[in-house]
Amino acid sequence: MTTRRQVRGRAAGAGRTVRVGLLGCGTVGQAVVRLLLEHEEDVTLRAGVRLEVARIAVRDLDKPRDVPLDAGRLTDDPEQVVKDPDVEVVCEVMGGMEPARSLILAALDAGKPVVTANKELLATMGRQILDRAEESGVDLAFEASVGGGIPLVRPLKESLAGERVTRLVGILNGTTNYILTRMTEDELAFDEALAEAQALGYAEADPSADVGGHDAAAKCAILASIAFNARVTARDVFREGIERVGPEDIRNAELLGYVIKPVAIAELEDDDVAVRVHPAMIPSNHPLAAVREAFNAVFVQGKEVGELMLYGRGAGGGPTATAVVGDLVRVSRNLVLGGRGVGCTCYLDRSIRPMGDMEGAYYLLLDVEDRPGVLAQIAGVFGENEVSIKSVWQEGTGQGAQLILITHRAREGALQKTVRELEGLEPLRKVKSVLRVEESE
Repeated sequence: MTTRRQVRGRAAGAGRTVRVGLLGCGTVGQAVVRLLLEHEEDVTLRAGVRLEVARIAVRDLDKPRDVPLDAGRLTDDPEQVVKDPDVEVVCEVMGGMEPARSLILAALDAGKPVVTANKELLATMGRQILDRAEESGVDLAFEASVGGGIPLVRPLKESLAGERVTRLVGILNGTTNYILTRMTEDELAFDEALAEAQALGYAEADPSADVGGHDAAAKCAILASIAFNARVTARDVFREGIERVGPEDIRNAELLGYVIKPVAIAELEDDDVAVRVHPAMIPSNHPLAAVREAFNAVFVQGKEVGELMLYGRGAGGGPTATAVVGDLVRVSRNLVLGGRGVGCTCYLDRSIRPMGDMEGAYYLLLDVEDRPGVLAQIAGVFGENEVSIKSVWQEGTGQGAQLILITHRAREGALQKTVRELEGLEPLRKVKSVLRVEESE
């Protein structure tokens, strides 16, 4: 039997109740309510205050829900939650741009701290919302907006405040990681793996936000803003989806000692911020190569700490709700004690480096005519554009001949010009694939 000892030295807010207004009660919202009920005593001891969900905004008042909720606390008018004088902290888990943006701004204007899991809103309108929180002198916490239950925002903002982070490489979307895992390990075609992800609830009926890289780009923008103390929006992130990754690419990657992963990369290049989301070949011995199925991970590189990796379930009601509750504990404690957490850290004006000016290595798969002099012609195009070939293999003969090339590091713009010129080369039937290659640092 577990017994609890008396905890001494409780904060001045002990015995105080902070009333929370919840905007949205879907998968994440219900999980938040469940955690606060099931772990009420532990949350109270850690926060130094009791958290009570006082009002909840829902779309459908009559919809059955998986948590015990007093009907008197429900409303289908979210403005009532924000304006309720008894609500002291507003928690937004409804998603989307509007009315979430207007409701969050109204809460901040009313001097109420806000906890949100809304990556789309923060990656698009973060400047306006963070500035409003600063003007109002209240907390805006958003740990759950990136990486579900993986602590990422607070470690970057607070734990690594004395560090100069130089690079982040991560898998930030569980759906695409699941699809590529199934294509790699079970040789499924893209459409088969996607259908399986949808059946398991990892992918929506319209999967474009995931497979097209939009979700990961929003998360990458948020992490880059914090890591490099600069304003980065989703529009700044180069984005390429995984739709064109084929079985041949998967097999060739394994042959060459790589694994294809849906990566998000944010790095400092001569004090410019370079941000991109795309599938890439990474060495099979890199820590991210072992991140399978719907799991997420972020690999952090800094001058003092070296290399760190944060890993876990990046989505789902339970993991995301855990991050939300952690933020509620922090902002409620600050509210009662009259303090604030670390606010906006985007105090540097950094330029965003265009994708064409970024550098990297590349994999190309070419359908070619199997005849003398073809390789020399292809190599000539690479040489004219100052793209150096690191290695080349030929697979098959005759009409089934293919060339697999890996380049040394080159400018993206030069590589893309090379590809355009190759497509007009007579002995080359088709440029089948182009993927970026991320080598171990």
